[in-house]
Amino acid sequence: MDDSMKKYVKNALKGYGFIAPIMIGCFIFYIIPFGFVLKYSVRSGSSADGIFIGLENYRRLISSGTFRMAFGNTFRFLLIGLPLILVFSYAIALILKIHIEKHKLLKSVFLLPFIMPVAGTVVLVEYFFAQEGILNQALYTWGLPLINWLESPHAFWIVMLLYLWKNTGYSVVLLLAGLMAIPKDQYDSAELEGANVIQKFLYITSPQMWYSVFLAVLFSMINAFKCFREIFLIGGEHPNRSIYMLQHFLNNSFENLNYRKLSTASVLLFAVIVLIVGVIYVWLMKKGDE
Repeated sequence: MDDSMKKYVKNALKGYGFIAPIMIGCFIFYIIPFGFVLKYSVRSGSSADGIFIGLENYRRLISSGTFRMAFGNTFRFLLIGLPLILVFSYAIALILKIHIEKHKLLKSVFLLPFIMPVAGTVVLVEYFFAQEGILNQALYTWGLPLINWLESPHAFWIVMLLYLWKNTGYSVVLLLAGLMAIPKDQYDSAELEGANVIQKFLYITSPQMWYSVFLAVLFSMINAFKCFREIFLIGGEHPNRSIYMLQHFLNNSFENLNYRKLSTASVLLFAVIVLIVGVIYVWLMKKGDE
């Protein structure tokens, strides 16, 4: 073995040595447990020693009305929330880029809702929308009937508003970083050629923002699933039907020690997340290549 090969092997061993603790931790705490989850999901009973029944657990789960309601609410939340947060954050990032020198402080201000404690966020929501909250006090003053906001279908839109308020700023920072990376001389050249604002956005800004958009969508989706913490504190274990999410279904299955149903739902949720991320990634990369 020559010196260059020895040096390569030595550097490779050093690299593997650095990542070994992380890989061992992932293997012990993620890969092995997920293997048990897969085993539970294809067997009968509440233990991994049950009889192998194939996809029967998945058929029963999909036929469950509670699961379909939770899945539908979660999918609806993502279908509405992701486009809205992308549009709002993109528009804000474009405005900040134009006046970046005047609004440097705003970049920090937009992150304040994101780092706000969950308990504080829930207290803020209840301050406005609880039975004795500000909105009902205003309705009472105007002689209008009171509304139980958090125990009605309005709860879905309240949670959606909370999600947008809490997470838009984070997407703004990600998109603003992508906008600032675009060379200014490209805009100057286009302006000399007579391009207007819309043409510069379509042919200069958009083609170079697909990777930043993908990151913003990915983190927004992750934060959408994290929004369950606020939903759980607002509505409890059994909230209004409009905000009964997949996380509620998983949490209730865990409390009932129904590992078969919990494992099956977890595998389905993982598959759906991977499918959504994969579709978004392929579409955005295709648009970026074009």
